[in-house]
Amino acid sequence: MSKNTDGQVIKCRAAVAWEAGKPLVIEEVEVAPPQAGEVRLKILFTSLCHTDVYFWEAKGQTPLFPRIFGHEAGGIVESVGEGVTHLKPGDHALPVFTGECGECPHCKSEESNMCDLLRINTDRGVMLNDNKSRFSIKGQPVHHFVGTSTFSEYTVVHAGCVAKINPEAPLDKVCILSCGICTGLGATVNVAKPKPGSSVAIFGLGAVGLAAAEGARISGASRIIGVDLVSSRFELAKKFGVNEFVNPKEHDKPVQQVIAEMTNGGVDRAVECTGSIQAMISAFECVHDGWGVAVLVGVPSKDDAFKTHPMNFLNERTLKGTFYGNYKPRTDLPNVVEKYMKGELELEKFITHRIPFSEINKAFDYMLKGESIRCIIKMDE
Repeated sequence: MSKNTDGQVIKCRAAVAWEAGKPLVIEEVEVAPPQAGEVRLKILFTSLCHTDVYFWEAKGQTPLFPRIFGHEAGGIVESVGEGVTHLKPGDHALPVFTGECGECPHCKSEESNMCDLLRINTDRGVMLNDNKSRFSIKGQPVHHFVGTSTFSEYTVVHAGCVAKINPEAPLDKVCILSCGICTGLGATVNVAKPKPGSSVAIFGLGAVGLAAAEGARISGASRIIGVDLVSSRFELAKKFGVNEFVNPKEHDKPVQQVIAEMTNGGVDRAVECTGSIQAMISAFECVHDGWGVAVLVGVPSKDDAFKTHPMNFLNERTLKGTFYGNYKPRTDLPNVVEKYMKGELELEKFITHRIPFSEINKAFDYMLKGESIRCIIKMDE
């Protein structure tokens, strides 16, 4: 990257949300240089995730506006702040909504990716270093979103939330790994761990559920049962390895009973990707006794309670949860990119639309209409 911007304020375009649910506005923003422990990235490609839409609508959260959304992206390091050693200008990188400080008990544990310092915080609109924003418009601060704010041509991110990747990897494809695809994929391959020839039920066939199905396909599962209330999703899901489909609305008995009858007592693994408390209970109760494992991925409503009979546990069913597919961003994400580069993981089939940055509001329209899995936004257009 050009050295003449190092340490300088950069003026660039960003898509700013001024208020909840209103179209984003392309504005000229000023992006301050990175402080200690931070990185400034030039974003080349970003994509829209349902989480962006959820917080843009702000129906169930604390509204925080003006704000720059975006958290799935790929870019190039423009400059680094003091103390940053694992990244340098010119590196290709993926920013991630969660991080890896490398020092806390979670980061030092092989079993966790829930960094104490950099765990996702949807209510924070400033940088950790000084509790200030790096974005401003004519002197007015603009809030960050989950520490990434990738709907801007340049953004500042904590260095622990930036994964350095293979520079040969196409950023317009691997950018989708920085959130939803890894969440679903990892839930299956890292947590559920289905054996070759096994059966897996996937609850919810949105982007995360399709990624979970892709994980089951990669793992060699022979029966991948998609469960969704929208039957039209099954045709697309076949591309991701789903070979059987159940719509709970089409049965007069609980879906867990339907699946148990289909599979001679239950599936070997179930992955729940909807956030519906009923789907979570069904996913757990549809796994086989003795060895069945259910993994919860979807985020429930705050007042939900999980209710099942304790005998379901005593009969040797296991219930697990996962966050970001149990991937540590800096350590593991480069390896997921390599899986794609070797042809072991298919990403192209997740990408349904491509649009220029100037038309970013179209991405919201596609998602709200249920027409897109992932829409890639090219930042320099």
